[in-house]
Amino acid sequence: MNWLRTMLADRRILLSLVSNDLRARYLTNYLGFLWVFIQPCATTLILWFVFQFGFKAAPHGDFPFVLWLVCGLVPWFFTVEALNSGCTAVKENSFLVKKIVFKVSLLPLVKLTSAVLVHIFFVFILLLLFVVYGYQPNLYWLQVGYYIACLFMLLLAIAWITSSVVIFFPDLSQLVAMATQFGFWLTPVFWDIDAIQGRAGSYLRLNPFAYIVEGFRDSLIRNIWFWERPTQTLVFWGVLIVLALIGWRTFKKLRPHFADVL
Repeated sequence: MNWLRTMLADRRILLSLVSNDLRARYLTNYLGFLWVFIQPCATTLILWFVFQFGFKAAPHGDFPFVLWLVCGLVPWFFTVEALNSGCTAVKENSFLVKKIVFKVSLLPLVKLTSAVLVHIFFVFILLLLFVVYGYQPNLYWLQVGYYIACLFMLLLAIAWITSSVVIFFPDLSQLVAMATQFGFWLTPVFWDIDAIQGRAGSYLRLNPFAYIVEGFRDSLIRNIWFWERPTQTLVFWGVLIVLALIGWRTFKKLRPHFADVL
């Protein structure tokens, strides 16, 4: 609660840092903000082409395969961006860490906020794609906001851990990049989790990122509310609370030593 009050009190500083982060990342390049779309769109097109024409993937139920695929890719793109940028949030802003009056705990939040703004734009494109294919908006679409908030809080909890530990263990950034590659295959981004029966399927559903990806599909394709999946929802929130407590305590404990190492 103290951290939340601090964030609200420093919201102007937070917004200013987010604006500077977006300009530094995109507007200094020749193609500017277009780089936000180039890599995700290229990845989407490659996967769609491989599975649609190479492996002859059939439509998922009554839905075109491309819609089912993009529902998994959109939250995953945000996950990868937030994990990588959140890990180096403090290290990249070492000049701010050495200022006594600056609240360093805002730095991971800055990276995640700039990433989520881009993610929300992709969500609107995803919804527009559904409309183009002839699907009408409904109340279930509003549930996407819930899953965005869940993913944001999960990634923030992880960023508190990684951004503080990486200062003392630089190899962690490489381990995070490697973990995202493994996570892509363990999360049902392009494969159907319902096709896996037995204990393996049950264990894979406990993956918090699987909860988000499947939540997008529940909202836009299956028309299922999150409370209709009580086990997965309780497990997700349990994992989130534990990670948030560990992350905040880790960040708070290591914070006094940041300036000495940086």
